[in-house]
Amino acid sequence: MAEETTGTGVNLADVLAVTQSLAESVKAIGERLERIEDAPAAKSAGHLVEVVEDETDKKVRAGAFPSFGDFLQSVKAAAEGNISKTMLALRSTDPANEAGFSIGGAMGPRFVGSLGDAAAKSYKAAPTGLGESLPQTGGVLVGSDRSTSIMERTYATGQLLQRVAMDTVGPNSNGMTYFAENETSRADGSRSGGLMFYWNAENSAVTASAATFREMELKLKKANVAIYVTDEQLQDTSAIESYINRKLPQELRYGVENSIINGDGVGKPLGVLNTGALVSVAKEAGQLAATIVSENISKMWSRRWVGGGSDYIWLYNQDIEPQLDNLNIAVGTAGSLVYMPPGGLSGAPYGTIKGRPAIAVEYAKTLGTVGDIMLVDLSQYQMIDKGGIQAAESIYVRFLEGEKVFKFTYRVDGQPMWSTALTPANGSNTTSPFVALATRA
Repeated sequence: MAEETTGTGVNLADVLAVTQSLAESVKAIGERLERIEDAPAAKSAGHLVEVVEDETDKKVRAGAFPSFGDFLQSVKAAAEGNISKTMLALRSTDPANEAGFSIGGAMGPRFVGSLGDAAAKSYKAAPTGLGESLPQTGGVLVGSDRSTSIMERTYATGQLLQRVAMDTVGPNSNGMTYFAENETSRADGSRSGGLMFYWNAENSAVTASAATFREMELKLKKANVAIYVTDEQLQDTSAIESYINRKLPQELRYGVENSIINGDGVGKPLGVLNTGALVSVAKEAGQLAATIVSENISKMWSRRWVGGGSDYIWLYNQDIEPQLDNLNIAVGTAGSLVYMPPGGLSGAPYGTIKGRPAIAVEYAKTLGTVGDIMLVDLSQYQMIDKGGIQAAESIYVRFLEGEKVFKFTYRVDGQPMWSTALTPANGSNTTSPFVALATRA
């Protein structure tokens, strides 16, 4: 039989033989590549060809698999004996890796440690059985614990009430009358409303003087807060009644304390900012609007009534805290802080100014207006009450509607003991236990 040839005269049998030989050589090279890890001595001796990086290696380095599911399929195939070159490059002895293969190498660095990355989001395996992730596969069966308490904010009410002078009105009375010296000046002939001392020579007649007085009358004003609650709500919610008994008195305390600062005296106590005894310190020449400077603080301090001693406190709106943090008095090339913040530098629960507590309160006005910062001695503020907050409840007010009413009442009144500021014996500025900073517009 004649041998087949190509158009160029090349024997086809010879071509097939060469092709088969090349295939066997490629196979042999692949097997030797797979044995590289197990033949370090031969590799180091230069007996084997080492491929530094090919296209597959580059793919592995960038993240060999488009999704985590594809990687797991290759892990399964490798377990069945069908290991690809890509999987060979991912072999790992780290027990945290999947079946001895590197997850980080397979998926790339953006996948590992961040399920929010795009590589991780591409894997969205649906549960093959029951699970919590979907309502229809069992998620609807999983419950959630429910707190029986009510979350609420806590406010520091009571900061002022604990500092004022407080008297309790007895039975058969609805007010209290106080008698005070009619003193508006410390100049000779004015102290205590008219007392005057004299130096006398022997056998000379004594000159008489007399004090004068004024009345200050407080009449109880009534503050109320009430709430209706259905019978069903009370029966079915264990937390609601304790919440009411806690929050309604807190609301009353807020209203009364606010009146100590801002009350106009009509149906409520007369507040510090509305008394004739308030000293208002003017702003500095050229002072910018809505600012506080160290000179303001120094002048406020100098206008206090010195008889107040250690009872003075600073009350301020928290809007001004950035201003306080920047206050300092120049000392040479350095400076001295005017305001010491709570904790940190001062190690105290309150900040301090001039050594006295500085307390942020809701009742103070916003930055730039009268009352944004005040220096007060609340022992000079007189209050009366009728024995504290009274609680009452009734099922009859809305009996047909099935509602119960809770009512809390606080009968109280108050005003500064001072009717005017005090003119000192020496000096040009009046003083008072109630000092504020004038508007800075």
